[in-house]
Amino acid sequence: MSTQTLPHFETIRLGLQGAVATITLNRPQRLNAAPPQMFGEMHAALKLLPALGARALVITGEGRAFCSGADLQDVGGSAPASRGAGAYQALTQTYSPALLALAHLPLPVITAVNGPAAGIGLSLALAGDFTLAGRSAYFLAAFVNIGLVPDGGATWMLTRQVGKARATEIMMLGERIGAEKAAEWGLIHRAVDDADLLPQAQALAERLANGPTRALGLMRQGLARAMEQTYEQALASEALHQALAADSADAKEGATAFLERRKPVFKGV
Repeated sequence: MSTQTLPHFETIRLGLQGAVATITLNRPQRLNAAPPQMFGEMHAALKLLPALGARALVITGEGRAFCSGADLQDVGGSAPASRGAGAYQALTQTYSPALLALAHLPLPVITAVNGPAAGIGLSLALAGDFTLAGRSAYFLAAFVNIGLVPDGGATWMLTRQVGKARATEIMMLGERIGAEKAAEWGLIHRAVDDADLLPQAQALAERLANGPTRALGLMRQGLARAMEQTYEQALASEALHQALAADSADAKEGATAFLERRKPVFKGV
């Protein structure tokens, strides 16, 4: 399918260049604040990627921000009595399903953070396998500043990525974490110059898209489960995943290329 026939969305843009898909959050006038519609549209776009032949995904934001959080004008209703029920409904029916679909996507994901990543925007930024951030970008668990708690999986991700002490600091103090500090803490893959952000994200995505994406998808599953498994369970999961990977055409190509002393040409099958 060519870029001319890709579906149109109101709050995101879906692009495809070669085997690399890009989802761009597209509400720059609101710093890409995310109403439920945005995550609903992202979920719909994610479902299309395998059929489009995508083998890697980049997620970024249009304009000056990656995502400034959930759009409070659209989440939870306007009457105080409805806010809790509305927030619960939006999370369980729209935001969380989209993030789970992203987690289960059988191809690598790069998030390119081009400005503030706050609230659920922080959760989305950290959901990538590789999070790259421009040096002017920052990460903010803004929830405590408005009397709320982290959502979008932030509690799960922060604790695992930076440990309980720093996760507590990020969540309970609600202060900005700059891109370079985020890289030092291991919160993200790396900080880059703002002008280099999208080119580096695209280059990394192309590198991954040219790899054995079936194996990469299985790695995603293994990494997601590793923190909850015992050593014995991890060994069993690795054996099952290895059996699936070993039967792939890419594994055959990798072995043949090794014996022939050439670079393998992977096709993602």
